[in-house]
Amino acid sequence: MRARHVRTGLLCSLALGAALTALAVAPSSGMFRAVSDRRPGPVAQAPTGLTPTQVPMGPGDLVSAAQRLFTPPMAPRAGAALGGTYGFTLAGMLSPAVQGDPQLVYVPNSGEPGMHGMAPSRNPDRDTVTVIDPKTFKVVGHFKVGKLPQHVTPSWDMKTLWVDASGSDRLVPIDPRTAKPGKPVEVDAPYNLYFTPDGDAAVVMAERHNRIDLYDPHTMKLRKAVKVPCQGVNHADFSSDGSYFIATCEFSGDVLKYDTKSMRLLDRMELGRAVMPQDIRLGPDGRTFYIAALNDAGLVAIDGATMRRVGYIHTGAGAHGIHPSRDGQLLYVSNRDAGSVSVVDPRAGKSVATWTIPGGGSPDMGGVSADGRQLWLSGRDNDEVYVFDTSDGHLLARIPVGANPHGLAFFPQPGRYSLGHTGNYR
Repeated sequence: MRARHVRTGLLCSLALGAALTALAVAPSSGMFRAVSDRRPGPVAQAPTGLTPTQVPMGPGDLVSAAQRLFTPPMAPRAGAALGGTYGFTLAGMLSPAVQGDPQLVYVPNSGEPGMHGMAPSRNPDRDTVTVIDPKTFKVVGHFKVGKLPQHVTPSWDMKTLWVDASGSDRLVPIDPRTAKPGKPVEVDAPYNLYFTPDGDAAVVMAERHNRIDLYDPHTMKLRKAVKVPCQGVNHADFSSDGSYFIATCEFSGDVLKYDTKSMRLLDRMELGRAVMPQDIRLGPDGRTFYIAALNDAGLVAIDGATMRRVGYIHTGAGAHGIHPSRDGQLLYVSNRDAGSVSVVDPRAGKSVATWTIPGGGSPDMGGVSADGRQLWLSGRDNDEVYVFDTSDGHLLARIPVGANPHGLAFFPQPGRYSLGHTGNYR
């Protein structure tokens, strides 16, 4: 079955003190070419000397009239009528904060040992970030950042990209206008980085210390350290109103619910140590959270309000990353062990399509392009990046990068603000 995706940007107007009204859509010129008009382009040369596979002709810059009517952060949630939880992240809804920022893909090469007993990568390129131009698939930048860079995380205001170099206990800022790194900031064990919906705090998942640490989002000075009653806390997502967030604990199989302001533990549920919960994302209904169960080959659905398990959706072996489609109605789930991506329809409660990587692969973390036409994922155990066409799921390219690429970020993307990770926007 062919997965649906958004091909156009939405133009919205806001009445004084009233709700947002959806108007007709108008695509900007210079979008990606239609599938029927795709043809090979130039071959990108990676630092390793290897080359990617087929590359399409490049698009023009994404420009949209919706930018001029961009809704300020924390405005009333009128956009829910357009796309549920992700009503403000539709194609074209770029923030004025990213005006002029080039569209680029940032890939952290962690150099971690191979996953699940596989042999470690022999690739000498590790502890680096590779920068790729998504229009041409060419590598346009490459620099050192420190040991074990896990994710590239957009700041709440989208003015800085942070590289979570957990092995060096640092965050490395990248200027998204120049794609150049700045002076590192000392932060203890930053495996993952999030931001509260009001932008008041940066939330660091200090996985190896079993802690959640709160920092000033600008200076990255520590405010509060919270010991968690689990092992391997590393992924999280916030409720639709931002009052609480739910975090997953990979090694103990727990799921924790915290009050965002007080950091008081509200609830705890056990999925089981063998499940190995990974990424977690709020669904389009604004109530159901979906958890990637690595060893259960699918998504566990829980009700955020009651913290009760309400369903399970089979995807594939090694379910790891969850990435909403540009219209917010579908979830792309990367199945790392199966070498595939499952397209999940939360309303139907099932996977409606499977995209398999020819010859195998290890799709991990990434994001959807600003126009929604491509899904970019790191190949964790194959030292490469995958690009899928979201109209039919076929593989557009596999681009060689450094050792064990992890949480890549496609930037910029539509949204009022970033909640962190590799780009969780609202």
